[in-house]
Amino acid sequence: MERCSRHRLHHLPLLLSLLLGIATLLHGPIAQLENYHAFADQLTLLGIPHCADVLSNLGFAGVALWGLWRLTPARRTAELAAGWPGYALFLVGLLLTAAGSSWYHLAPDDHRLLWDRLPIALASAGLLAGVWGDCRQRRSAGFAAGLGLAAIFGVLWWYGGALQGGGDLRPYLLLQVLTMLLIPLWQWLYRRPRGERLAFGAALGLYALAKVAELLDHPLAALLPLSGHSLKHLLSVAATAVVVAWLVRRRTAALAADTAPMAPSPTGTHFH
Repeated sequence: MERCSRHRLHHLPLLLSLLLGIATLLHGPIAQLENYHAFADQLTLLGIPHCADVLSNLGFAGVALWGLWRLTPARRTAELAAGWPGYALFLVGLLLTAAGSSWYHLAPDDHRLLWDRLPIALASAGLLAGVWGDCRQRRSAGFAAGLGLAAIFGVLWWYGGALQGGGDLRPYLLLQVLTMLLIPLWQWLYRRPRGERLAFGAALGLYALAKVAELLDHPLAALLPLSGHSLKHLLSVAATAVVVAWLVRRRTAALAADTAPMAPSPTGTHFH
């Protein structure tokens, strides 16, 4: 009875995704906030305009390179093989975010924002696919490819509308919302280790704080040495670092277990 009940719950993520998709369609277009590009950070330092918003993106490159360096050699191990295609997309997305978001913040406008949002969407798609692969213990390559294409479509959907004076953020925002909701739901349903759920929960919490800081860009700039948007970048970097740190720790623990010497069996040695 309990197994049957839990099996039914495994359909919950699909049902939730469908309901959110339908709600998004019924809601109607979500436009970008007015004066979106008018960020609080107006400091020019060493010839770099909006320098805090620009330089605070460098952490994404550091996290991505660290993850690729430590995880790529173990991509075929049992601990990483299923989720690796998704996590690889996540890490590449982070690396591209460092470049794209820095480029955008040098001279913010809708044309440059395209190159900021594309890698962010790809990173979200990759993380979602990686966790799906871990939970289902199925290789995530196809799922990562499908989500990656959906992520690109969502950003191009917004950009195409923006070129005509509008722009609809629904697909882009839906992917981010699903990432926040489905990851903890999958990990609970498939009984992932407690440490893993805590690590991803902390990362998602940091990302939620980052989104709040983004909305409070100007008020936080009046209170803190950093603007809200710069703080958003730093909190997002911390969130991604927590995820990569957990994956590295898991990979290290697996390698240590594989190389640990086996204790001799009490009956394994005979004297004649």
